[in-house]
Amino acid sequence: MNSKVRESYRPATLFGLAIALFVTPVFLATYRGFIGENHSNWQVLEKELIIFLFAGLLLWIVKRWERLPLNSIDLSFAAPRRSIMRGLGLAAVVLVVTVGLYLSLRVAGIRLGEDRANAFRPSLWVVTVSMLRAGIAEEIFYRGFAIERLRTLTGSQLFAGLVPLAIFAASHYRQGLGGVLAALILGGLFTAFLLKYHDLLANIVAHFLADFVLNVGLPLVSGS
Repeated sequence: MNSKVRESYRPATLFGLAIALFVTPVFLATYRGFIGENHSNWQVLEKELIIFLFAGLLLWIVKRWERLPLNSIDLSFAAPRRSIMRGLGLAAVVLVVTVGLYLSLRVAGIRLGEDRANAFRPSLWVVTVSMLRAGIAEEIFYRGFAIERLRTLTGSQLFAGLVPLAIFAASHYRQGLGGVLAALILGGLFTAFLLKYHDLLANIVAHFLADFVLNVGLPLVSGS
């Protein structure tokens, strides 16, 4: 980053980091505390919309408060075809690794995912919105903004990669040990990819596609 960042990132960047690293788990926990577990499609959509708004706020902070371009968080639309192709390749890798993780964890007797009796199951179109939110917001929060700004603040790429990854994995605590391990490994793939290619759009495409195939595509094919 250039000298303009040095003039603008405090307190804008620190506030942005608080949003990127903590707003999703804190908001969801608070929401559950007041409203309870999911009980309707509209409740799920309401939560997803609020998280989308937080992602929009973070992008506003980049553009208007830090006064930086979106490529300062590795988000660029200059070569969308290249980003989409990279995203497709990364999604394929993520899906293969996910299947391997599922089988390995099952053999080890480690639960993966929430297992609550009588839990509400949203419609697949609502799940699609949730997967889109996860792909966009989580990559903007935990990869694009968090990594780039922590690297600027600390000068350490290792620190910038590991801290958001650890928080991302821990935020999946409701999915049990298996969910945390899966988030750590798969999040590590997304982190490594971003550090290599600096292509957040590709990360977003891959994250959404992998989640969509597993959570929407497979249920549609299986009829479940």
